[in-house]
This record gives sequence, C-alpha cells and structure tokens, in this order.
Amino acid sequence: MPFVIFVAPFFSDPASRTMAAIATLPGVRLGVIGQQRQEEAPDYLRGLLTAHWRVDEVLDPGQLERAARGLSAMVGEPIHRLWGSLEQAQVPIAEAREMLGVPGMSAETTRAFRDKARMKDILRSAGIPCARHALVRSVDEGRAAAARIGYPLVVKPPDGAGSVSTFRVENEAQLLVALGAAPPGEEHPTLLEEFIVGSEHSLETISIEGEAVWHSLTHYRPTPLDVVRNQWIQWCVLLPREVDDPRFDDIKRAAAGGLSALGMQTGLTHMEWFRRKDGSVAIGEVGARPPGAQITTLVSRANDFDFLQEWARTVIFGEFRPPVRKYAVGAAFLRGQGTGTVRAVHGIETVAREFGAMVCDHRLPTIGMGRTGSYEGEGFIIVRHPETAVVSDALERIVSLIHVELG
Repeated sequence: MPFVIFVAPFFSDPASRTMAAIATLPGVRLGVIGQQRQEEAPDYLRGLLTAHWRVDEVLDPGQLERAARGLSAMVGEPIHRLWGSLEQAQVPIAEAREMLGVPGMSAETTRAFRDKARMKDILRSAGIPCARHALVRSVDEGRAAAARIGYPLVVKPPDGAGSVSTFRVENEAQLLVALGAAPPGEEHPTLLEEFIVGSEHSLETISIEGEAVWHSLTHYRPTPLDVVRNQWIQWCVLLPREVDDPRFDDIKRAAAGGLSALGMQTGLTHMEWFRRKDGSVAIGEVGARPPGAQITTLVSRANDFDFLQEWARTVIFGEFRPPVRKYAVGAAFLRGQGTGTVRAVHGIETVAREFGAMVCDHRLPTIGMGRTGSYEGEGFIIVRHPETAVVSDALERIVSLIHVELG
C-alpha cells in the first residue's frame, strides 16, 4: 500500500479535489504538506487524509524535506511519491525529492519546464517551432532584443504562470513603461517574446517513461492575454470531441518532439500553442502540471472519468487507461462588468431554458462577491454534447446572454 505525499499551500477547491482523487485510489495512503492546518480542510477531505504536516512555506525545499521525513516517520512507511500541482512549487518539490531519494522528475528537468526562456532555448535547439524570445537583464538589453524580435511583443517573467504579470507592448515607448514597472536585473531578468498573431490552444499529454500515451486539446476564444487586457471579455474554452482529427497532426508531432527534448518521462503536461494565420504552429510554453481554466473538468466530462484521479494513477503506478471520448465540452467564463461587487446576474433564466439539458457543471457569481481579478472571472458554466458544433454555438450564445453587473 504506497504512501504518497501531495504538496499544496492551501486547501483551495482545485487542490482539495485533487487530494480527494488521490486519496480515493484503491490501496493508496495520502499525506499532505501545506501551509494551512488540517482542520481548515473541507469536511469531505479531512477523513480521507492519512497524515498532514503544516509548514510555513511550501516553496522552501528544506521545509518540504523535513516535513516529508516527519510524515514518513509518523506513518511508519517509506515515501513512494512526492509531488504537487502548483506551478511555482515544482522546482522546490523536485529539489526535496532529490534530497529524499524519492523517484520523480529531476530538479534539472523541472527547471527546464519552469524557466520559460530556458524552455524555448531547448525547443529551438531541437528544431521545435516556438515563439522568438530573449531573456534581458537591463533596459538597454530589452530595447536591443525588441529591435531583433520586432513588435508587438509579450513582456513577462520567465517563471510566470497563467498570464500573471504578462503584457503586450506595441512599440518602444510601451516597452519602456513595462520594463520600468518591474526593472530587469541579473537576479530578476525579464522575458521578451514574439507576439504570435493567430489562434491559441492547449494540448494536454499523459506520458509514461518518455512515451506520450494520450492527449487532449482545447481552443481558447479569445486568447488569455486578450482576456487579461480586457476585463469585460467573457471568454470560452472549447474541448472538441475530434482530438484525433488529422488537422492536429502537426502540433502532436511538435509536442512529442518538444516533450522529448525537455526530458519528460512520466506524468501530465499542459502545453499552450498557437496556429499562425499562415497555418503553421508554434509552441508558446509547457508546464509539467495540470491545466487551469477548468480544463481538468472539461476532460473529465468529455470522457466520463475522473481525470485528476487518472493523473494520480499515472504518477503513482506508472499506468494510464486511455478513455473513450464521448462528448465535446466547453466552459463559458462569467466576468463582471463595471466596478465594485456583484449586484445582479442577468440572463441566467434564458440560459437555463435554452441549454439546461447540456449544463454539467456551473458556479454562478453570488450577489455581493467582489471581482476575483482572475481571467476565470466570477463564475462559469460548462456544457457538453456529442457534437462539437453544438457546444461551440452554445458557448457563444451563453456569453452573449449573461451579464454580470457590478456596482
């Protein structure tokens, strides 16, 4: 009966659902390292945990190592696996694994996934199409790099996630403003990246011992960066049923080559990629972790299985049972219009009347809640249907009908 440890700073809804999926795998005992007390876990989760250890900072590999040793001693079992889903914690967890001698992705490989500039260097060296980029440590370096790459540009931290602190700049004046807001330096360089004009997508892959054994993909409408820049946009993520369509063969080939170059062995990856207007593909970045934007739920609903639990099975046992794709699924994100707190949500009744039979998950904005500041907004509605076109049309209709009024 393997004893595994999952690292999560807080008992957030996604983290708690992941822990529950792990803990309910037959024959698995789960320990958790986090920054909250076990008593703060949701009721449904507390009874599923074998052991819990609170630390002050999950980004400190030394604290993770000591906590893991403490949990192992408490349970009286060796540690079979140690991992987590938080992007920012991937390297500290890998470093703690190496201290403990626990199997898993090495710290060096983890850094290649975490450091987006290093990642693109590796991909480009392997001949994998990706955005042109430069890592700069001064304003002058930034101006020179921008001249080489060309405008428009994306400016972001090399270890960013989820479009946080990410900006599009159209010219040198805007570049200087962006670099002035967070001046680059030797210890904190800034990544400049080609802004790719085209559509943006994701590709999720399960790999076992270096071989990709399963994939899924989604379409972003519009791009997350457009959503971050325009708080009024209610965007959508569409997961088509036809993930094996030949039109995706080019990105599947590029992804396989990219994951091999980066050293992916066993686990889940989330890749963001673009299709340029000329039809060619380019990889934006890839994380060795589950996706956000409700994509894990979309995958689960498309296949009628628990994707988080199957990811855990892959990590713990090195096995994955490819499911049958039954549905297309999509998420419409509900974002407040205006400033202040939620005063009203308009259009829910019409959506329920037109699409109630297709809705499989939802979280509606509540009166009085404040703006989340996330591109996922204040709520979402997820719909599914056997036909991709039906789901696509439903998403467009839902975001046109619903208006989240702030004030």
